[in-house]
Amino acid sequence: MQALAADSHSPVKIILAMAFVVACWGYSPTGIHIGLQAYDPVHLALLRFLLASVFMAVVAVFRGIHLPTLRDLPLMFALGFFAVSLHHVAINFGQQGVSAGASSVLAQSTPLFSTLLARFVFKDRVSLWRWGCVFLGLIGVVIVVAGDHGLGSIDAHGLLILLAALSWSIYFALQKHHARRYDGLTLVCYTVWAGTALLLIYLPGLVDQVLSAPVHVQLAVVSLGVFPSALAYLAWAYVLAHVDLSRATMTLYLVPPMAMAIASFALGERPTLMIVVGGLVVLVSVLALNLERRGGGGQAASG
Repeated sequence: MQALAADSHSPVKIILAMAFVVACWGYSPTGIHIGLQAYDPVHLALLRFLLASVFMAVVAVFRGIHLPTLRDLPLMFALGFFAVSLHHVAINFGQQGVSAGASSVLAQSTPLFSTLLARFVFKDRVSLWRWGCVFLGLIGVVIVVAGDHGLGSIDAHGLLILLAALSWSIYFALQKHHARRYDGLTLVCYTVWAGTALLLIYLPGLVDQVLSAPVHVQLAVVSLGVFPSALAYLAWAYVLAHVDLSRATMTLYLVPPMAMAIASFALGERPTLMIVVGGLVVLVSVLALNLERRGGGGQAASG
């Protein structure tokens, strides 16, 4: 992250960067809903990250990045699979049956899954406090899903959003345990490019959908590719170059309210009281989880 850390420390710049990240990732669920009007989930994910890959390539040319070693290529593709391919395909399929507001809340459950991974995969000790946070967060998830369409209509769509959150947790764990040899910009670029390469299996049929999509859908997809998928990650890397991770991630609790506000304006969605209550329960559980391990840092949400 040296290239991004070279800028002089400016509280105003950091606050603006944080606000930009919240706005970009808050827009993402709405952009996906609009994109799904003309694209199927896999083609939407591919087009979004083809655009992001081109943008990141331009940034890489001007900023400069390190070449990965051959032995790290499997790691780069693993990061790309969990952060881009699986994560965004699951979100796109999930949002076919989940509102933008509910989706943004469910996506914030990533730290809950990280705690489960820490215990059952990495064999870390998990305190009673953290187990309590996980239990509370899962209650919030059930409330959100029930409040979106009712308990009787719970189907696989909400589970797919949770799968996306789990995928992001695995990405974060791999990044934390194996990718310290690379700066933030280099890692983001290769993660996006590797994930996009894996999505190329869905290339057949993409051109037809691009040619038939309405202009307002095209603009939404271009915005998805440039803002949440590229610029927001660069802004987040800038923030992390100057602010402790555990403090910076507190800002991300503003993403679901921002997502609900944007969806209300752009899609006419009105979150039910149960979604709001369930969202608060999820965010409180994640906040309590991060406060308990303040020294260990937190996690970035996905866009």
